[in-house]
Amino acid sequence: MERDDLEIYLHEQIPLTKAMGVSVRSITSDTVTLAAPLAPNINPKGTGFGGSASTLCILAAWSTLHVRLTDAGLPTEIVIHSNTMEYQRPIRGEFVATGAINADADWPGFLKTLESRKKARVEVEAALRCGDEAVGVFRGRFVAFLREEETAQLEVVKKPVTLPRD
Repeated sequence: MERDDLEIYLHEQIPLTKAMGVSVRSITSDTVTLAAPLAPNINPKGTGFGGSASTLCILAAWSTLHVRLTDAGLPTEIVIHSNTMEYQRPIRGEFVATGAINADADWPGFLKTLESRKKARVEVEAALRCGDEAVGVFRGRFVAFLREEETAQLEVVKKPVTLPRD
């Protein structure tokens, strides 16, 4: 998935991302990095609003999972099940969240469960930074549901087509 495609998707499907000024900084095979400016996410103290920081982390973690599953050719719906957010320092400028699958997660096992049971859970993290400073840590559990209608369509496409002979 390309950066621009993900950013357009986020802005169209989650309107809050546009209001927050969220941009996609980078996508790798393992991570997604999102950024947000301070101005639309400021609190009365002149620092970053905690809800915006948490939201950016959730979005980075969700996007990481979304991109990995999309690139694997698995049509899914992804929802957050639970999360924790630790705020380490005030946010005084643009803030950036990088999502990554938890190092202890069994990614192959997650994919196997998703394909066999049509539902699987995985831990995803996000590191929150402002400039060169770590300002927060997010940990979340997400549930992915394999979309049945598209799975059925994929099966039809995989079957060889036999054309009638005249």
